[in-house]
Amino acid sequence: MSRDDEQGEQAEVRQPPEQLALIRETVRERKAPKAKPRTWRGADMAARLPVARVLVDKGLVHLDRYFDYAVPAAMDEEAQPGVRVRVRFGAGEREGRREGGGLINGFIVERRADTDFTGRLAPLAQVLSPEPVLTPELLQLCRSVADRYAGSLADVVQLAVPPRRAKPEKQPSPRRPPAPSAPAPGGWARYPQGPAFLQALADKSAPRAVWTALPGPGSWADELARAMATTLAAGRGALAVLPDGKAAARVDAALTALVGEGRHVLLTAEAGPEPRYRRWLAVSRGAVRAVIGTRAAMFAPVRRLGLAAIWEDGDASHSEDRAPHPHAREVLLQRAVTERAAFLLGAHGCTVEAAQLVESGFALPLAADRETVRAVMPRVRSAAEGDEARDPAARSARLPSLAWRTARDALERGPVLVQVPRRGYVPRLVCERCREPARCTHCAGPLEAAGEGTALRCGWCARETPAWHCPMCGGNRLRGSVFGARRTAEELGRAFPTVPVRTSGGEHVLESVPGRPSLVVATPGAEPVPEGREGYAAALLLDGWALLGRPDLRAGEEALRRWMGAASLVRSQGEGGSVIVVADETMRPVQALVRWDPAGHAMRELAERAELGFPPVSRMAAVTGPPEAVAALIAAARETGLPEHAQVLGPVPLPVLEPGRPRDPGDPPPGELWERALVRVPRGSGAALAATLKTAQVGRLTRREGPVAHIRVDPLDIG
Repeated sequence: MSRDDEQGEQAEVRQPPEQLALIRETVRERKAPKAKPRTWRGADMAARLPVARVLVDKGLVHLDRYFDYAVPAAMDEEAQPGVRVRVRFGAGEREGRREGGGLINGFIVERRADTDFTGRLAPLAQVLSPEPVLTPELLQLCRSVADRYAGSLADVVQLAVPPRRAKPEKQPSPRRPPAPSAPAPGGWARYPQGPAFLQALADKSAPRAVWTALPGPGSWADELARAMATTLAAGRGALAVLPDGKAAARVDAALTALVGEGRHVLLTAEAGPEPRYRRWLAVSRGAVRAVIGTRAAMFAPVRRLGLAAIWEDGDASHSEDRAPHPHAREVLLQRAVTERAAFLLGAHGCTVEAAQLVESGFALPLAADRETVRAVMPRVRSAAEGDEARDPAARSARLPSLAWRTARDALERGPVLVQVPRRGYVPRLVCERCREPARCTHCAGPLEAAGEGTALRCGWCARETPAWHCPMCGGNRLRGSVFGARRTAEELGRAFPTVPVRTSGGEHVLESVPGRPSLVVATPGAEPVPEGREGYAAALLLDGWALLGRPDLRAGEEALRRWMGAASLVRSQGEGGSVIVVADETMRPVQALVRWDPAGHAMRELAERAELGFPPVSRMAAVTGPPEAVAALIAAARETGLPEHAQVLGPVPLPVLEPGRPRDPGDPPPGELWERALVRVPRGSGAALAATLKTAQVGRLTRREGPVAHIRVDPLDIG
């Protein structure tokens, strides 16, 4: 060996010690491979109740049943009903033993002494955790929800039971504190039946009410928290489901102020997977009996449930995007009936579903008298869109003269809220000459202006169109048909140069704003709460036609709900609060807002739907998919036997999505032609309709008959 080689080896030996440290650190970070579950061949089985009935985590409708597995003696103690297990699914029998199949998760729902299966049972592969997370009560609820929505039990259980986290399961939950003392009625004294409702909760009764909350920033959260605290004081559990984390945080703060820490948990996505699972376990173990949360909290396993409450049931976020798409209102109604708990549906507005609960006698109205409503509501007026002010600054801000004067005067006393239906700059553009919508020449998507001085851009494929010409008239000048929040904020900033302008919407939602004079431009649902308890000095509700003109059965109801949510943050008319809605004053939702009569509007909507046979007077199911799949499923449902008086409406083609366009849950894949048929039955036949459609779907999947059609019972959007 040469001297140069010796020097090279010595140089390698004298490498800096940092590399050795790096290697050691890499070895430490490398995770040990997970041990594979045993096959348990030849192992002894449990002497008592040797069969475990398992719900496998397969969300396929044609596999919506339980499967039996043998329980090895070594798992006898841990393999109890409700625990998570791993099993081999799809195994075959060879030479007297079960072999093959893939490992899949599941839940033990029952231990049995015998089985209906005639062959040899495969043993459980592994008990993932001895924590019984799927209780009999939760399993029964999931079964009821799956049957109502024509879905599979495994899909509903996946919504109800959060993913496992090992660390929280190893930690004990804190001991349940003693029941708090009952709070004073507080704001409930403003409602004639409010104290009686609280007294019924204190007496462990099960009152059911549709609550039309009085306007005022934060007052509804305190009143909902007092209802929950009263239930806790009676030794029962309470559950409140809110549409978003912002609303849930308000109720959380109000309940903490009433009963202190440790008596309730907040279940929202913002908490993170591990803290959220730790809180869920505390509820499942009975250490906590009150839950405040968003949509997924509707399945929270609250023990001795005494109150199930939902706020703003008309908000679309209460409807689950994943199959089988349950709605929080319907799940809580089911729980109130099954668990004999009180039910409280609250909102500033009123949906037709809430109106039907009152009309049917299932729930009683819980509202203030007209004198109290007039004393706390702001002054509401309407303004025509074409009535622009003569002031040049007002014209540049696209404000009618009444709205301009209201904003100018209110800014001397406090903040002013400006609600804009859409976010962005100029979301919709049209030809200035012929009003033809401006569309992309590549994909026919709508052209948008991202900001002043920027090139036009397609809202679907994001391609820029620097030299646009109208294909109808040849014009090259554009005007906005809908203006977004950023454009509105820019125009208001020029109109009121000395006033700060804040925006809230999309990914940038403000929780609160100072009580000082400012302009707050927000999209519906993203309105921040002013600091203090005074509220906004005024609110301007712009572009009302954009909400009212949507091709949807719920357009008027949704517009009124959005407007009332914003107007409820404004001071009372006795304190100078004023609301201007820029919309046609002859429209029914506008008149209901001016009178502050959401219940009357909902009752009239319900009466009209009853004449036409629309939900919620009837029950509907949407069948969506490729044309041949929709036709085949409807035909199979007819052969199975649709309920009496069932009507099939359609099918009708759905709009074909262009590549690059945002896709909502349930939309067809880009470029594919899908159809949708609606099946309508009387309200009492809803369960039979769901069962028939599910049976037809199972038959087609079992026989593998062509493409799959999707079923959605009680769809939110029926056009």
